Amino acid sequence: MAFEGLSEKLNNVFKKLSSRGRLKESDVKEAMREVRLALLEADVNFKVVKDFVARVTEKAVGGDILESLSPAQQVIKLVNDELTALMGGAQSKIRLANNPPTVIMFVGLQGAGKTTNIAKLAGWYKKRENRRPLLVACDVYRPAAIDQLKVVGEKLGVPVYEEGAGDPVEIARNALAHAKAHGNDLLFLDTAGRLHIDEALMDELKRIKSTVKPHEIMLVVDGMTGQDAVNAASAFDEALGLDSVFMTKLDGDSRGGAALSIRAVTGKPIKFVGMGEKLDAIEPFHPDRMASRILGMGDVMTLVEKAEQAFDEKKAVELEKRMRAGRLTLTDFYDQMVQMKNMGGFEEIAGMIPGMGGQLKGLKVDERQMARTEAIILSMTQRERDHPDLLNYSRKKRVAAGCGLKIEDVNRLIKQFDQMQKLMKQMTGPNMKKMGRKGLGFPFQ
Repeated sequence: MAFEGLSEKLNNVFKKLSSRGRLKESDVKEAMREVRLALLEADVNFKVVKDFVARVTEKAVGGDILESLSPAQQVIKLVNDELTALMGGAQSKIRLANNPPTVIMFVGLQGAGKTTNIAKLAGWYKKRENRRPLLVACDVYRPAAIDQLKVVGEKLGVPVYEEGAGDPVEIARNALAHAKAHGNDLLFLDTAGRLHIDEALMDELKRIKSTVKPHEIMLVVDGMTGQDAVNAASAFDEALGLDSVFMTKLDGDSRGGAALSIRAVTGKPIKFVGMGEKLDAIEPFHPDRMASRILGMGDVMTLVEKAEQAFDEKKAVELEKRMRAGRLTLTDFYDQMVQMKNMGGFEEIAGMIPGMGGQLKGLKVDERQMARTEAIILSMTQRERDHPDLLNYSRKKRVAAGCGLKIEDVNRLIKQFDQMQKLMKQMTGPNMKKMGRKGLGFPFQ
């Protein structure tokens, strides 16, 4: 989970502060030494750490913090504010052109996830902003790069412009003309990468830049490479002039040093982050929300946005009616499970709930058990899902054989479902409508 190691260390520091009640200057300085070590262990740039700790210490001991009623909370607020400022303060968005198409040029080293994530971003704009993106295959050197872009684009419903192994500069020029002719309002250029920065790579990128004049040059960096990502950003910015950063694999980096360093070192904002392998596992980067997650304060706004994306209002209304009538089905059970899966992993969701990340640390949802539950339900006919009382011994035996499980597993699911049915029948009153619209969060087998 992103920043897990750093978050744990910082929370331990603040627990010590909170337990002391009134604070002395020496208490704050001791806490800041521990914060400094925690940031360095998280692979945050040394100069960034030094400046960060100096600013927080100066404000904490130089103002009215130590005389306040809750000095520990004031210090935590200072750290939160400084973390937010460190990562850019406010969210930065991609600048859209007044006269479409907006041209976004993706650059980066090989292995950072450029091709997959440019498609993810195009899919995000299509789904969330109702845009008409076009992906352009300008990486003509890496084997299968064009095919990879076409496969991912097809999955996301985003068209791909390609001319095979031609001149990347001409491909970009022709793609721009194609986008104007076909009404595409976003043009994403997937350019070539290298294992290292070299003159030939930069020369090609500069020629593409001068030809199509992109509105945004976005660097893709692998968050798990730490300060190497920061060094790459500095080099690309010096040679090409960057506008922003897309950080991939942030979910797999428990340290997070690159995310905390890159804005301070390069001055370029992180605008999007990749949070998993799924094609919808992409988030706009909000410095304030990320700071809140790091300090264990949750991220309610992102959680609400995820719920809205996974939430099907029409199904929720139908679910509410069936709840009132006391006739829920296994289809409802399955739909709720799918909605929960679409919101992300349980650990990720828990980390967005204030105070829950630490309490639920180490608690795992058995993904295999969830898969078994899903397999059992999908092995039933639609009529059996809608009328579970039809499931006699012979039907259960067929369902168990169909999903490769035992009759006992099917019986366990039916028993849980029956218990849920009884609970729903007992629940009446003014809160019913509210619960129906929010979804039930059914238990899993």
